[in-house]
Amino acid sequence: MRFFCLAFFPLRGRSSSSNSTAEDGYSFSRAVLTLNHQELVKFILFGGGNMDYVYGPGRNHLFVPGPVNIPEPVIRAMNRNNEDYRSPAVPALTKTLLEDVTKIFKTTSGTPFIIPTTGTGAWESALTNTLSPGDRIVSFLIGQFSLLWIDQQQRLGFKVDVVESDWGEGAKLDVLASKLAEDTAHTIKAICIVHNETATGVTNNLATVRKILDHYQHPALFLVDGVSSICALDFRMDEWGVDVALTGSQKALSLPTGMGIVCASPKALEASKTAKSLRVFFDWNDYLKFYKMGTFWPYTPSIQLLYGLRAALDLIFEEGLDNVIARHTRLGKATRLAVEAWGLKNCTQKEEWYSDTVTAVMVPPYIDSSEIVRRGWKRYNLSLGLGLNKVAGKVFRIGHLGNLNELQLLGCLAGVEMVLKDVGYPVKLGSGVAAASAYLQNTTPVIPSRI
Repeated sequence: MRFFCLAFFPLRGRSSSSNSTAEDGYSFSRAVLTLNHQELVKFILFGGGNMDYVYGPGRNHLFVPGPVNIPEPVIRAMNRNNEDYRSPAVPALTKTLLEDVTKIFKTTSGTPFIIPTTGTGAWESALTNTLSPGDRIVSFLIGQFSLLWIDQQQRLGFKVDVVESDWGEGAKLDVLASKLAEDTAHTIKAICIVHNETATGVTNNLATVRKILDHYQHPALFLVDGVSSICALDFRMDEWGVDVALTGSQKALSLPTGMGIVCASPKALEASKTAKSLRVFFDWNDYLKFYKMGTFWPYTPSIQLLYGLRAALDLIFEEGLDNVIARHTRLGKATRLAVEAWGLKNCTQKEEWYSDTVTAVMVPPYIDSSEIVRRGWKRYNLSLGLGLNKVAGKVFRIGHLGNLNELQLLGCLAGVEMVLKDVGYPVKLGSGVAAASAYLQNTTPVIPSRI
């Protein structure tokens, strides 16, 4: 797995270019270190153009599938000074957070870990605490983020049976059934699956995975990436027998990036006692020791993110988790109706796999989808998701997750229509907005707190 990094260095002096934003006395040079894929780099560098931040009036319309909009009460909750995390206040706060995050996983038996990390760190935590090097895993490759998780699994020394689907298709669960039927010696130690693949807008059926495991009475652990699903899509950790589930703060929780939340079943905790994978920062045992002491933190947490998480959970519970999930269902359906009205196709190939947190929109061959994303940002202050890897240049993504409502989505859809017109696609302005708004007008309930 490769990454790209941009480094910006301020240089004093005036630019010779009359249209440069460096007229105020600063210019920036870029140093591009290791690059991921050329399409993304091409977009970010704007073909060698200027990457200086440029003010745009009003709000940025953020409709990537994470990070997402942060609600004002959460921003205000985080606007505070640092505190001593060993004081009585922070452990008391942490205790309520640990109790309440289990509700978003829908578990009464799981043990949560709030880790200062990203979803990638949460992946590593799930793997290294439950498995040993050389253990056999079945993992499903359905898009960019499942690809990255598989890469991590392989680099950590596990034997990975990769079950690959075309991008836009869900996990091939019939292949899983065949593998489990053949594995009478129980050499498969874990099933790893991404619940919602944000690169292609595909949601997998976790209940079916559990049914297959139960049918063959297979003891493999069930590990789930719920980064872009938990708190937005129906997720039932206990009912579906998920052993480790994880999410990230920057998705449906509507927080800044920097917090990975992992929840482990009793079976996963038992597996951690014999797992031989090397782990230090992500070691659950360190957390459990401090849980028993009542101080909760083996190292310094982000105080601001903890208060933000408290506010975010309060908003979710005030709306009602089931209402939050229903809202995402409405927004996902409305977005797909708009795409259909535009005459474009969904990257997701079957309705059973449609995601209610992100829609990946296919564009005609004569249009580069990266240009749609670039134009939306430059002209309309609208942020859409790029097509990644195999679908780079072929799709753009509309994120509709987190703390957002129907009118915010309609504004995004109106912006997409203008961008489509800009790049030469013969869209009828207002067609997608009309289809979406007609559906939303008939299905949007009164806001629960205002009944």
